[in-house]
Amino acid sequence: MELDPVEYAILSQSVIAAAREMGVKLIRSAYSTILREARDGSAALLDAEGGTVAQAELIPMQLGSIGRIFQPCAAMFPPETLEEGDFLVINDPYSGGQHLQDVFFFHPIFFEGTVIGFAASVAHHLDLGGGSPGLNAGARDLYAEGLIIPPMKVNMKRDWHGGGFQRLLRANVRVPQQTMGDFDAQIAANNIGVLRIQELAQRYGVGKVKATMAALQDYSERRMRAAIAAVPDGIYHGEAFLDDDGLGSGPLPVRAAVTIAGDSITVDFAGTAPQVGTNINAPFASVISASVSCLKAALTSPDIPFNDGSLRPITVIAPKGSLLNPNHPAPVRARMLSCSRAWNAVMQAVSQAAPERVIAQGYDTTTAFCLSWLGPAGWSVYLEVYGGGYGAGLNNDGCDAVDNPLSNCSNTPVEAMDQDFSFFRVTDYTLRTDSAGVGARRGGAGFSRSYEVLTDGALVSYYSDRFVGRAAGIFGGGPGAPGQCEVLRGGETISLTSKASFQLLKGDVVTISLGGGGGYGAPGDRPAALIQRDLEDGIISRELAEA
Repeated sequence: MELDPVEYAILSQSVIAAAREMGVKLIRSAYSTILREARDGSAALLDAEGGTVAQAELIPMQLGSIGRIFQPCAAMFPPETLEEGDFLVINDPYSGGQHLQDVFFFHPIFFEGTVIGFAASVAHHLDLGGGSPGLNAGARDLYAEGLIIPPMKVNMKRDWHGGGFQRLLRANVRVPQQTMGDFDAQIAANNIGVLRIQELAQRYGVGKVKATMAALQDYSERRMRAAIAAVPDGIYHGEAFLDDDGLGSGPLPVRAAVTIAGDSITVDFAGTAPQVGTNINAPFASVISASVSCLKAALTSPDIPFNDGSLRPITVIAPKGSLLNPNHPAPVRARMLSCSRAWNAVMQAVSQAAPERVIAQGYDTTTAFCLSWLGPAGWSVYLEVYGGGYGAGLNNDGCDAVDNPLSNCSNTPVEAMDQDFSFFRVTDYTLRTDSAGVGARRGGAGFSRSYEVLTDGALVSYYSDRFVGRAAGIFGGGPGAPGQCEVLRGGETISLTSKASFQLLKGDVVTISLGGGGGYGAPGDRPAALIQRDLEDGIISRELAEA
């Protein structure tokens, strides 16, 4: 169908606005701090074939491959077989999903009896069962990580409002009020998306809406190909390392060969470490998200919609049985660690082709930190995702104390924790002096947060990385500081590894410290005024300023 340019502009921006409204609805309807405060969830609109059309600007990792995650659901339950009230659900990493805590809901958008698209949402759920509350650091297979949901068709009337599927979920989670409330937030977000597309179809006609969905993806593809074509052809190599596998073996390499040929790119992760027995393996859908997100960030401008058209010029390959494409049933809960190193390796490769477009490595480590306690009223589970210091760029210092580019979660205010959790309190929350990598542009500073435990029987579980390795600087910039986690018990300081679970006592103080980002350019080229500003802000010490 031929689209009038004015109508296309109105319709395309309306679709994008609808996706953003879905994201707002998801966050504002949520119950848990991980979704309500940290915003660890996302929303999108898909066309009838499952191609992503528009997304809320929330978590790149969850949405970069959402169309690929939808396909196994559509293969089992074709859109033409769906009825009013049906929706599709998946979280199984080996059926197309990412990790079990990210549960995807796809609601069909009916108009005059025909499915014209899907409203989709995903949330990181606070607890989905498994061997330990919040996260099971000791899981050695997928089954120990939580409830596995293969591609399923669910009906709202029959299976949700007191129905079998809802009761099954509730029976398998430790904190049903927060978890089931977050599921309802996903449904509310999807309902908004369904309503907005139906309104557009009613006002402008279903043909124009479908044509706009296709044209919006084609637009992103054209812009993406034009950006790639501007980069010199060639094969560029990058690598990054994880500290270890959590069992003492490491470092583990992640290697990327980025081939640029005209207006297309192939990313091949041959040479990456084999899969391991702990949860740092990454399912392939996550690796696609990491690769495409990195290339889009480095080579294009933010105004290009991140939809299925953005993915068309990019091919991603990872050897089966490797860290980035494991065999079932390898655990994958901490897949963000390996995907962040995939991001680093791709960015390093791209830096050889387009040095002016890249940034130094950030701490780039998703630190999932969980405190849990079984009290008289049941389980209380606190989960938060931390970042660290961002990498510096050509004309900018790295941001301080932010999540990494793939995760993009927000800070959870201390007041929100005080409101929801009684078994601990935050006693310190501060930027880390001298944690930023030095350079003409410095990296972002890391931070630390301390928790005093107020009762016996609490448990800390977390996964992180770069407690040994550091975020590398670029073009002469220095590395950021590493991370660490310590428990102060009486007068004794107990140092924990980067991936750990530890039983706590009343009075213990747990301090998690996140590292800084790498610097950009020679430190001697940094202007004196910026050094003075960093000194006044406490980013650097007097000793470092004088050095």
